[in-house]
Amino acid sequence: MAVHIPFIKMHGLGNDFVVLDARAAAIPQMTPKVARALADRHTGVGFDQLVLLEPSELHAFTMRIFNADGGEVEACGNAARAVALLHGAPVTIETAGGPIALEPLAGGARVDMGAPRFDWDAIPLAYPMDSAAMPVAWDDLSQPMAVNVGNPHVIFFVEDADAVPLETLGPVIEHDPLFPERVNVNVASLAGPDHLKLRVWERGAGLTRACGTGACATAVAAIRRGLVASPVRVTLPGGDLVIGWQPGGTIAMSGPATESFRGTFDWADYA
Repeated sequence: MAVHIPFIKMHGLGNDFVVLDARAAAIPQMTPKVARALADRHTGVGFDQLVLLEPSELHAFTMRIFNADGGEVEACGNAARAVALLHGAPVTIETAGGPIALEPLAGGARVDMGAPRFDWDAIPLAYPMDSAAMPVAWDDLSQPMAVNVGNPHVIFFVEDADAVPLETLGPVIEHDPLFPERVNVNVASLAGPDHLKLRVWERGAGLTRACGTGACATAVAAIRRGLVASPVRVTLPGGDLVIGWQPGGTIAMSGPATESFRGTFDWADYA
């Protein structure tokens, strides 16, 4: 018997998602195999991340996130804005990276992403080191900062973010043994006193048009290094996000989100 599952296709600055809403009606257990099959842009629906909404005992509901490679990850800022738009009212939700607060705005949302973490074992790194100026390098990329904003990020500040061969260095850094849970790789250049240009190699997804947690991590790193002042405009290939953060506080991310279309699929076609 066919099991038809409704889905909602959404995106945040071109970083696209398939949202499955299991809050009221359960769906079959999500697996890496099903996530990978649905992610295929030729034979599936196609996405950078799959977002699964489920009931929660702690908060309004739970948001689970699966990358295109089938791996489950802790956080996704762009997906959080999409979910805020879909939910339509301020709400605090549960994620694997901790609770986050969502507030829909006209054409998008504001998300309180929680407080960043800087300790080496909170990133996590494989062994102790100064996460503010890591004594490591990959080709011309050196002395990055590491930040956990619900998921792990490493940030390199360069003269020209567009000139970095991130498509080749990204996967090398992502899978380096220094990062036992792999890592998202950010290269950023200064575009003004409160403006950064950013490209991101996303763990499990590759080069993306936008990465909300990457924008948060990079803005926090730039503020800590004294390169910019809050709030920070972060320009990604897909567009702009605005990130606010003060040391000791939580990160506020604002930006657009869009619903693209709705449809259904037969679970048996992908299981």
